[in-house]
Amino acid sequence: MIKLSVAIITFNEELNIRRCLESVLEVADEIVVVDSLSTDNTRKICDEFKVIFIEQKFLGHIGQKNFALTKTTHNHVLSLDADESLNSMAIESIKKVKENWSADGYFLNRLTNYCGKWIYHCGWYPDRKLRILDKRKGKWGGANPHDKIVMEEATKSERLAGKILHYSYPTIQSHIEQTNKFTTIAASEAYNRGVKSSLSKAYLRAFFKFIRDYFFKFGFLDGSAGATICYINALSAFLKYSKIVELKNTTKD
Repeated sequence: MIKLSVAIITFNEELNIRRCLESVLEVADEIVVVDSLSTDNTRKICDEFKVIFIEQKFLGHIGQKNFALTKTTHNHVLSLDADESLNSMAIESIKKVKENWSADGYFLNRLTNYCGKWIYHCGWYPDRKLRILDKRKGKWGGANPHDKIVMEEATKSERLAGKILHYSYPTIQSHIEQTNKFTTIAASEAYNRGVKSSLSKAYLRAFFKFIRDYFFKFGFLDGSAGATICYINALSAFLKYSKIVELKNTTKD
């Protein structure tokens, strides 16, 4: 049977970290928590569990998660965010994988809880996430703040039964605040890659984002929560491309 490390990054996660840690106890041979200098009770809660707790100034979402990978002892790693946890079927699937590791990486579907409601549409489900890997054959990549595990060529990945449960936003306000924060990061990343934008592009992106998520991704089936998510998703698109325009205008000679 393989040994499995669990890697988690945290920052002021006192509301979530206990649930996350409790969900991995049956599958983890080691738990590594990399904390971005939390000021709440995150460390105190982690100290109740047998974890390796490392403080590290935030290196960006991708950098911080790759740093966490380097601090794990075992080659096989489950990576979770602090606001995520495993459901019972995922736990059983991972137990079986530990007995018969046949791929290089494993996907799980992620189901998001939004203001107390599970969201099955809006483009949020099934949200397939590769979170279990042989760290010798993959690492975190993507574009901040939207990180993802990228496996090397000629590797094999399989999907596991079960779900990652994502406790995303307890309030609409927290969703809007996170959207503002993430679109600033995303706009900067895009601008540095040479992405062009205009206000008309921002409006069009927002319009088509709402149409896609609410109608074609069946967001209306999630009721008022679905409508709220689709509106804020559209706002996210508008803000990102508007902020690219702002960056262009403020960096002119």
